[in-house]
Amino acid sequence: MSERTPSWGIEPVPERLRRFGALDNAMLWSSLGLSLLVLVAGTVLVPALSLRAALLAIVVGGIFGNVLLGLAALLGAEARVPAMVLLRAPLGRAGSWLPTALNVLQNVGWTVFEVLVIATAAHALVQGPMWVWKLVAAGAATALALVGPIGFVREWVRRFALWVVLASLAYLTWWALHDANLSALWSRPGKGGFPTFWQGVDLMIAMPVSWLPLAADYTRFSRRGRSAFWGTTVGYFIPNVWLYALGAILLLTRGLSDAPSVLTAIAAGGAAAAIALLALGVDETKEPFANIYSAAVSLQNVLPRVPQRALIVIVAAVATAGTFVIDLVQYASFLLLLGSFFVPLFGVLLAQWLVGARDPFAAREVRAGQILAWLAGFGLYQWLSPSGPGWWTRLVDVTHPAIGGSLPSFAAAFLLSIALTLPARAAARRHRASLA
Repeated sequence: MSERTPSWGIEPVPERLRRFGALDNAMLWSSLGLSLLVLVAGTVLVPALSLRAALLAIVVGGIFGNVLLGLAALLGAEARVPAMVLLRAPLGRAGSWLPTALNVLQNVGWTVFEVLVIATAAHALVQGPMWVWKLVAAGAATALALVGPIGFVREWVRRFALWVVLASLAYLTWWALHDANLSALWSRPGKGGFPTFWQGVDLMIAMPVSWLPLAADYTRFSRRGRSAFWGTTVGYFIPNVWLYALGAILLLTRGLSDAPSVLTAIAAGGAAAAIALLALGVDETKEPFANIYSAAVSLQNVLPRVPQRALIVIVAAVATAGTFVIDLVQYASFLLLLGSFFVPLFGVLLAQWLVGARDPFAAREVRAGQILAWLAGFGLYQWLSPSGPGWWTRLVDVTHPAIGGSLPSFAAAFLLSIALTLPARAAARRHRASLA
């Protein structure tokens, strides 16, 4: 194992590899937040919402989602193990396999979507077979995953990627705003329909929340929990809000009809816009890198003896095949469905961490009560804000409250997790006292 590109498994990261400070974490998560997919996701909020309502939804969802992400980063730094291994403590060793399977599926799905975004951007700039761009994007992401998080931040983000992307996005922001009638946009009402305001908040939360089951995979290399929290929270919040807002403004100012057309509009916006899109497309490979790497690390929670690099190659191959059968426009419901799983799951993890269930290697096989708390939170989310395939949403679509699903499902899972734990602990203390 190279010290520059360590392929570390599920054991706690040793002190010699805990190299990330607050700046490293901020640069990592800023880089991951500066994504074409985030830009495209912002277009989903309008014109159903007015620009004012969309921006408010972006800020509200951004604050809540990024605080959760920062807490997940903190837990990873304190425990020094990957995210799926962390879940052994609240759910049990075998109990953690269910979220592991879901996380692998979501990482493969995100890889597919990111590769499609990169290939679409490349195809908009350089005409040619789409399948070639898919293979190029998947290959670049796989190469970065094999380098590992430390090498990625130190060799790619710090030296090149972050600065080029910031310059590109600064230009695209000016390009979107310089001839726009912002006063008219600000006063234009929304058209209604999907998403409502709180669905927009959920959609915004879904982006940082989609990183919850991955955050510890990277912040386990952090020197301190505090630097992991602040670097991650602030590092991801700023580009997340920026690009969601930019995507919404681009769709309104350019009169576009759907999300994928944003990339085509940028490619046709002149030489400078095309160069900026090219830079973003090249840098976008960091997103599937993170998903491929975390899928492999997650699989090691179940298959600890399989080499990480072999799992990286397998995951990349499966995701590459998926790019030929999945359509980019399906991603909005995909984001919301992910949130409904992982928001309440993190509620259970945080609750158990606070009551002292922190050792993943001392956990029993299954903690059924905590799994129940998680699934109850998932059920509440889907009851309040159904998302997913049509047959599922028709089955659970029994109410249309105005509060969204993210905050209530997190709170319900968190409180139920504690409620199921404290009585048992009190009984154990009384039993020990009776034996004394």
